[in-house]
Amino acid sequence: MSKDQHEEEFLINSVIGEGAEFTGEFKFPGLIRIDGKFRGVLETEGKVLIGKTGIVDTDIKARVVVAGGEIRGNIFATERVTLLSSCRLDGDIVTPRLIVEEGVIFHGKCTVNPTRH
Repeated sequence: MSKDQHEEEFLINSVIGEGAEFTGEFKFPGLIRIDGKFRGVLETEGKVLIGKTGIVDTDIKARVVVAGGEIRGNIFATERVTLLSSCRLDGDIVTPRLIVEEGVIFHGKCTVNPTRH
């Protein structure tokens, strides 16, 4: 990975800040960070970061999902899902790689298939 590609991994294209609410369809390239409330459709070929104060009521389709907040919906990630210790997930996960920290609250099914692309 080149230096430019590595830096691109950390550029945030969109933010839904703490106290903000968004309802609707959100399709985008790159990275979004959610610290507020989101309800609707969320799709990207990039990353979704959900902070500790983030509340998401949707299915998430992304390359990478890192979750520290509350999610009501399913996660479909083509590369990796990371559930941080503060995460509460009520939904299913489908991903080739899963990382779960101690303390996560998870209600749902999980399908980990490393050969699936």
